[in-house]
This record gives sequence, structure tokens and C-alpha cells, in this order.
Amino acid sequence: MTRSLDAFAPRMLSILRIVSALIFFAHGTQKILGFPASDMNPPVMSIFWIAGVLELVGGALLILGLFTRPVAFILSGLMAVAYWMAHAPQSAFPALNGGDAAILYCFVFLYLVFAGPGSWSLDAVLGREGTKRLATV
Repeated sequence: MTRSLDAFAPRMLSILRIVSALIFFAHGTQKILGFPASDMNPPVMSIFWIAGVLELVGGALLILGLFTRPVAFILSGLMAVAYWMAHAPQSAFPALNGGDAAILYCFVFLYLVFAGPGSWSLDAVLGREGTKRLATV
């Protein structure tokens, strides 16, 4: 049974990437585009605006699976900073400080840095992922 489940691992990795990125992308659209409607309207070049741009652009790139590893690395760091700056000072417990999503995003994105985008990605189509052979001199 494990062997048959292993066959689906690259596709499930893609689904994890896409679903996580779609939800993350929505945070960027809310901050930058005002959709879905919210009272968020961060000033341009503020830390919240920069985070929103990273969520919007980085989320879109992860949805497509383009430049997955470097983008996931940046977004993982963004979520670590967001947790320690915005959530941790409120309480030591993520369930109380509202930072549980930031922690999950941080570690899902960190996983993508090492695991790659999965089989359904532009990186795979463009040949950026997969077996890489070393050139012999």
C-alpha cells in the first residue's frame, strides 16, 4: 500500500503548495487590493504594505510553481518575522496570540524550499526541477 501511496506524493506536494499559496495570496489581495473587503489599508512602503506585496506576488508565484524554492524561502522568513514581531509579544502561546497560521505558513514554506514544487508546476515544465546531472570536465 505504501508504494501505491508514494506514487501520488509529487502530485500531493503540488496540491499542498497550491492550496497553501491560494490562502496566503488572499491575505495579499486583502492588504493591497482591498479584496475581500476589510478595514486594512496599509500606507505604501510600510511594513504591512511590504508584507502584503510579498503575500500577493509570492503567493501568485507559488500558485504557479514558478521560482518555488527561492520564493518559499523568502515567504518562510516573512512568516517567521511576522510571528515574532506581531504575535509572540502578545502571548507565549500561539493559540492565544493568533500566530498559529503564521507558524504553519512558515514551516510549510520551509518544507517547499527543500521538497520543491511537486510535479504540477511551471518549474517542472521549464525543467528547473528534477534530476540534475553534474557536468564532467
